Amino acid sequence: MTDDPERTASLMTPARLAQMKPKPQASSAAWLDQMATGAGDSHVGRLRELAAQLGQQAQSRDCGALASALAKFDEALPQLDFDLLQPKGWLARATGKARTAGVEFAGQFDRIVQAARTLRDEVQRFASRQHAEAAAMERMLVEFEVEWRGIEKILDQGARWLQDMRNQLKTRQAEAGTDAEALAKIKEDTARCEMLVDRLKMLRGVSTAAQQVHQHGHAALARYATLSQTAQQLATQQWKVWEGRLSAIASSAGEGGPALNLEEPREAHRDLGRRVQQAIADCAQLTEQDAAFARQLGAFGEELKNASS
Repeated sequence: MTDDPERTASLMTPARLAQMKPKPQASSAAWLDQMATGAGDSHVGRLRELAAQLGQQAQSRDCGALASALAKFDEALPQLDFDLLQPKGWLARATGKARTAGVEFAGQFDRIVQAARTLRDEVQRFASRQHAEAAAMERMLVEFEVEWRGIEKILDQGARWLQDMRNQLKTRQAEAGTDAEALAKIKEDTARCEMLVDRLKMLRGVSTAAQQVHQHGHAALARYATLSQTAQQLATQQWKVWEGRLSAIASSAGEGGPALNLEEPREAHRDLGRRVQQAIADCAQLTEQDAAFARQLGAFGEELKNASS
């Protein structure tokens, strides 16, 4: 990294630069101009590449298949009609209508079980994709942080450079007197100071925006990890509670057995429905947040383009 002329120049003090032997057909003034106009260019360029990659990932990341599976499961749940298991009169029992109602309830239960299997498969696919995408995004965010921290170091060095340069200009001004050539050089270096001030302001904006992107990237990782965990709990733990409380009454109803207490099964059914609807809402929110993140990255890319010398 120290072999990169741009990075090296951006970390040099004026006194050190003055001691450096310039490259052929170059001058110390040219080096100072390069620092004033192009400080941080390599960091800016790499951030631009990473922002584009993060934007592509944000646009391609999709929980639509999971949301669709959740929606279908959500449609299946209300089809379970507990009223079919309400106590029947002796005539209904005698004519077999109670048994027919029980068989219908058991069939509804089986259809929900099938929908749950479909949902469980999609949840596993989503979890696998999320794990792979999170690993790739985490690597990009680590490099992203390295680059904006590199800009922060240049900002610190640049502030010291400006202070050093301005102190030298004051000394040179006092020593120059009426020397026209010396005064002209002082004017040129004063202009370089102003150029560096502008460059550092631009880099400060880039660094601030980069830190916001970095923060939002980690927030996106956390949101997807949470959704994956929520969906897996829904498809395993919470589903098992529902199945455990409903399978007994479905079996009994299908066989025409005696009426059972429906209070706990009803509550388990309502609870599962609430959790499914919350997961659907989480998917929709994530889609909106990804779109916002992609827009942020697009705007950041334009800022980086403008900051490239």
